[in-house]
Amino acid sequence: MTAAVPPNLPTQPPDPIADLSFQLPDPEDEQISEPDFRAQIDRAWQVCDRFDLQTDIWRGRILRTVRDREKRGGDGRGTGFLNWLRDREITKSQAYSLIELADSADTLLQEGLLETEDVNQFSKRAFVETAQASPEVQQLVSDAARRGEHITRREVRQVSDEWTAMSSDLLPTEVKEKAANNTIPTRYLAPLVREMEKLPPVHQNTLKTEVALNPDLDTLKQVTAEARYLAKYLDAAVQVQALNIEGLDLENALEEALRVGCLNATADMVNQAAQLEQAVAKLYTTWNRLNKLVERVFVDSGASTPNLRELIANLEPLTHQTVTVQIGETGSPMAHTVRLKILPPED
Repeated sequence: MTAAVPPNLPTQPPDPIADLSFQLPDPEDEQISEPDFRAQIDRAWQVCDRFDLQTDIWRGRILRTVRDREKRGGDGRGTGFLNWLRDREITKSQAYSLIELADSADTLLQEGLLETEDVNQFSKRAFVETAQASPEVQQLVSDAARRGEHITRREVRQVSDEWTAMSSDLLPTEVKEKAANNTIPTRYLAPLVREMEKLPPVHQNTLKTEVALNPDLDTLKQVTAEARYLAKYLDAAVQVQALNIEGLDLENALEEALRVGCLNATADMVNQAAQLEQAVAKLYTTWNRLNKLVERVFVDSGASTPNLRELIANLEPLTHQTVTVQIGETGSPMAHTVRLKILPPED
């Protein structure tokens, strides 16, 4: 079914001439003070930002209409829609990004969070961020837009950070009280909450207690870093096969690293181990594939292809069980040779 324009929305896009009629200041006019010059430029930029948002919302509605029409009468695979995009040099990801923007706009308008004219209070990036925010943040930002406040991405993030900080159970009451009276800026609380949400309850409680005992800015920064490293450690540890052995207590190892103050290095160590294992697996797969390709090309070629045979011969250091690679330019004092031996699979 073709998507209809939501009720109470204009059936025509904004008039570009009316919306983009403004006078730019003369950059060579020395009688205009720097603050006045900046203010005029900012107003003009806001107009362009607003028009850009309105245009993209309408483009999203157009794309959605074409897509839904193709769903109803096309081949069922969306070929007609993709051809329509190709003719207009629009990628599939761009198209669905605009459709998502249109869907978000229509949802906010249909649910009564915004009136049509309120959209003009948003910059494009602020509107997109509002559409992706939680319902509570959408309500708070929409209220500000209805009051006539100009909404930028910074305002949306600030509201989102404040809501995250004041509504989260992961922050102790002492910290919330300091945030409420502006003793601690809320922008430091949201990152902590986001990092703590990645952790199991036992670590959440430990960090929450630490913040409650010292509800100051330095502790918040330190605990946020600890939470980030804890999450990195826990995420990487489950990926390292070398650590997947019976009897190894990863949680106690983590507690010990935290106690002696080397959590950062421990988290990076485990992360590097995970990356090394992944690199080795990729190396073996690539080495195996290279050998098969060399064999195929060798069989398909012959004495009439001496240059091709020479190319194959020069790849030999990479196809033997001992892979030899020179790192750095020849003759450089930093140059050295690395040899990695690949053993055959065990039976």
